[in-house]
Amino acid sequence: MSMSALSTSLGILQLKNPVMLAAGILGISGPVLKRVAKAGAGAVVTKSIGPEPREGYINPSVISLNEFSCLNAVGLSNPGYLEFSKEISVAKQGGVPVIVSIFGAEIEEFCKIAKEMEKNGADALELNLSCPHGGKYGASIGQDSKLTGEIVNAVKSTVRIPIFVKLTPNVTDLIPIAKSAEDNGADAITAINTVRAMSIDIETAMPILSNKYGGLSGPAIKPIAIKHIYDLYKEVEIPLIGVGGIVSWKDAVEFFLAGATALQIGTGLLYLESYMDIFNKITEGILNFLKRKGNIHLEEIIGLSHRL
Repeated sequence: MSMSALSTSLGILQLKNPVMLAAGILGISGPVLKRVAKAGAGAVVTKSIGPEPREGYINPSVISLNEFSCLNAVGLSNPGYLEFSKEISVAKQGGVPVIVSIFGAEIEEFCKIAKEMEKNGADALELNLSCPHGGKYGASIGQDSKLTGEIVNAVKSTVRIPIFVKLTPNVTDLIPIAKSAEDNGADAITAINTVRAMSIDIETAMPILSNKYGGLSGPAIKPIAIKHIYDLYKEVEIPLIGVGGIVSWKDAVEFFLAGATALQIGTGLLYLESYMDIFNKITEGILNFLKRKGNIHLEEIIGLSHRL
């Protein structure tokens, strides 16, 4: 069965397979992004890039909780958009779309960074409106449907490349926010970002993370992510990018059945001995699943749970 059965599209962006690198894991170096692409990712998403260099929070900033899941409060560390822009051309040598994740505190910052990233070759942008530990750059932006729409509209008016909007699960209802993003021109929705959480050391009685609280990721949040993708599929027309706890091809298939068009792998990379193998392992597993179901194309199972 041909790998073409895994091809998918996010607006005008064409992917040879639907398994992408998620923002925040390996995405700050052009050579590393290129390596991820060569390892089988259908697209790569950079670490979130902001208006100025940020060192992030002091350690401990990432802790392991149990098998595959972790808690982090890195603090949006990045070199700033002007310094990072030179990495894009190297990343593009991997031969897959390079999606730059960006953040800002104000609409003007989003637009300024977006314009620079497009100029330097970004194939798409992912607006990070949902970091649970980013202070003024954090989830409070993506918790406001009106502000979300205003940012999307402004960025859409600034660039011609596709815009994806990464949303937070730390809200009562994600649907109005997603619809506001769609109504203002978003080309896809990425769901979900990490779930706000914390851990306390019982001997010292102190929070373990230096920032006290952070974002929970890994298989612990997969059922939450699946629920959001399932709900969003019924309410918006634009493609959905599922992220949260994907460590195997079975996890991936579950997201497709719920309604995702593509996927992002993040925390799963941190727990595999040969972490770069995860992209090929998941794509091969999906392909074998499609073959077993009658040599069907990926698009035939997207949202299938809704049609049964």
